[in-house]
Amino acid sequence: MRRAIAWMSGAALLAACQAVDVDMVHQETPVATEGTTTLAGAAQIKPSMDGRQIIEMAHQAAGGETFVNPGTLFLSGQNVIYGRDGGASVWDKYAMWRVFADEKSDAHAANGKVRIEAWKGDKLTMLLSFDGESTYDKSGRMEDQSANAMWSNNFGFGAIRNALDDGWTQERRSDRTIDGKAAYMVQLTDPEGGKTLFGIDRSTLQILYVGFDTPRGWHERRYSGYFSKPGISWQQAGRVRLFYDGVMSNEAIWTDFEIGADYDDGVFVINEVPSEPSF
Repeated sequence: MRRAIAWMSGAALLAACQAVDVDMVHQETPVATEGTTTLAGAAQIKPSMDGRQIIEMAHQAAGGETFVNPGTLFLSGQNVIYGRDGGASVWDKYAMWRVFADEKSDAHAANGKVRIEAWKGDKLTMLLSFDGESTYDKSGRMEDQSANAMWSNNFGFGAIRNALDDGWTQERRSDRTIDGKAAYMVQLTDPEGGKTLFGIDRSTLQILYVGFDTPRGWHERRYSGYFSKPGISWQQAGRVRLFYDGVMSNEAIWTDFEIGADYDDGVFVINEVPSEPSF
């Protein structure tokens, strides 16, 4: 049998695959192969459930309306940076302030407002901000505002909040496993044509994965360690690992969050370098 398959033409092999019973492909149990290997996410479970329905369920699991329209978000914790030589450096104080825009037509373009600040001990290691129009670093406002394009390496997760807005589409892809967890996969397309791939845990409906193309290569983020606070529906990933072309560049360890706070515009305009953490 193996020898026969080895000599099948590409067209014949494709025809054989297309002839497989559809009900077998869409089975409700994992596909067992010889030995101990289990292909837990090789086919779509519940194929009648479309991408929009999966996104709706993910919204509810993440915090419902609070997740979709948080207004603002503050995260704090640590960040581990991995070098090309295999070494690692820990930024022991790490924070992000975020003001979300009401609408989003391009999932990977800078919008709203964001500030990222990192310290290693008493040394400022990173300061980067976007005030809605201009990008700033430790030297202040960057004169070459082509720097705004670099945010395309970082903006992407927020696409899921706008995924059900007018002009967006949600296309279900083949299921797969993310860090050993069976996941639904949904590709979102924004009104500008940009595509963002999300992985949603089949059991908990937590967001496990986001992937999209960037100037640095194919970017993936993997989310785990979710936590919340009493009386708050928001579910926050405690660990976010970032990869470019399959290589992990860093991982954020978030230990606290705050949603819906008011931030002065000055938070996102850098006129001077702070002498100590702003958080």
